[in-house]
Amino acid sequence: MNDMRAALYDSYGPPEVLYEGTAPTPVPGPGEVLVRVRAVGVNGGELAGRAGRLKIVTGRTFPKRVGLDFAGEVAGTGPEVRGLGEGERVWGLLPRGRFGSAAEYVAVRPGRLARTPAGLSDPQAVSLLAGGTTAITGLVDKARLRAGERLLVRGAAGGVGSVAVQLGAALGAHVTALAGPRNLGFVRDLGAHEALSYTTTRPSDLGTFDVVFDTAGTEHRAYRSLLAPGGRMIAIAFDLKHPLPSLAYVVGSTAFGPRRVRFFSGNPTHDLLARLAGYVDDGSLREIVDTVHPLADIAAAHRALEAGGVRGKHVVAID
Repeated sequence: MNDMRAALYDSYGPPEVLYEGTAPTPVPGPGEVLVRVRAVGVNGGELAGRAGRLKIVTGRTFPKRVGLDFAGEVAGTGPEVRGLGEGERVWGLLPRGRFGSAAEYVAVRPGRLARTPAGLSDPQAVSLLAGGTTAITGLVDKARLRAGERLLVRGAAGGVGSVAVQLGAALGAHVTALAGPRNLGFVRDLGAHEALSYTTTRPSDLGTFDVVFDTAGTEHRAYRSLLAPGGRMIAIAFDLKHPLPSLAYVVGSTAFGPRRVRFFSGNPTHDLLARLAGYVDDGSLREIVDTVHPLADIAAAHRALEAGGVRGKHVVAID
């Protein structure tokens, strides 16, 4: 194959460092599937990586790629792959620490894929991927949220929070959502029983909760104090302005004290993707696409997410 179109950047910086360039089209090796990508999501971790806030991990070798999740169809398979035929619609995520799905093709192992739920377009499907797998891992597997419990979701209108609100309501919890003032009606429509503006609501204004699901990464100590006895806090982000103290607090909180913080970095596999599809199929979760951007406007997609006020997911269409 010839080179493919891909989103690239040659230095750390603002969204404007991103551009549509070319990269070698991957060739699927033994046990790999070549996916023709139709849509990818824009995720918060990519913004931090592109800005250089994680360069101690990401290094200084350029050009770099962006994109974590993807939806499309099987374009080919390498040896030893069974059960997936060319043209079959699939969705998936790259392994932890790997970026590059914002391109025409990706090569991944079948364990990173599942069949796309029927009835969802590729942009709709990808809007649920990263947020849905994170919410299931956090609320079901880590927190073991039960019906009747009180759940607080910070960042409730975003790509992860909007799914967490829906999932919490589907599990029978009483959901309190913190979001921007213009998004309060939006999160109520997702199933939140209470919707409060984070601009005017402080932790001290809130009651106690059995589970706190935090997508913001700030004020961990203050929100941890809201946990009832036996409460659980799920943190999927840390304070990028003060990364070392924030990480140190989260790590310490996972081991000490009666109200522990559960912090994790998602690494979804086929089984988790299939579980997510089940929640979509039974009507518990619906897709939420904020805006679809073409690949040529990858910088605008990052700029839009950084501007805040997102409702669900910004999506990049490769075609």
